[in-house]
Amino acid sequence: MTSTIKKRFIANLLYERDKLELLLNRVGYTRRMTLNGVAGKWSIKDILAHIWAYEQYLADRLHEILHNQPYTPCKTQTALDAFLDEFGYPDFGSSLLDDETPNEWIIEKFRNVSLNDVVAQEIQAFSSIIFALETMPEDLISRNNIYNRTIKHTYEHYREHTHEIRHWLKTNGIQLK
Repeated sequence: MTSTIKKRFIANLLYERDKLELLLNRVGYTRRMTLNGVAGKWSIKDILAHIWAYEQYLADRLHEILHNQPYTPCKTQTALDAFLDEFGYPDFGSSLLDDETPNEWIIEKFRNVSLNDVVAQEIQAFSSIIFALETMPEDLISRNNIYNRTIKHTYEHYREHTHEIRHWLKTNGIQLK
């Protein structure tokens, strides 16, 4: 049985997600999604790739927790490189990462990936998070600080980037549908 706290948390997560998706749907045109300058040099597509990487990182850690598999943050550059090769995104849990290098790598990785493919991968990562949260026992959630980790890797990003997208739209005189 799902606890009331878990139900409320998932409902809040879905609400925050809905706000992001509503804004993206209102932006419209694929062309707008790929224009640079929304957040620094980033396009909305780049923002979605960035969100995907953090969500996929979280989804994989949740899967490991559910299956009692160990995760140890990378402690060497060689380990970081191996992690990147294995998972396809940086080890955001490693203290070796600075703030910019992982983001640059993500943007470069998705440069030639279609917007539709980025969106599909991002939706899949988010769905994996929801599935893991729904199936994870409350004691595992508590022991592993899952609620705070989920907030950090999902709707903190949604809020930050929603603000940037709205500002970009306003600055460029783009009316929302």
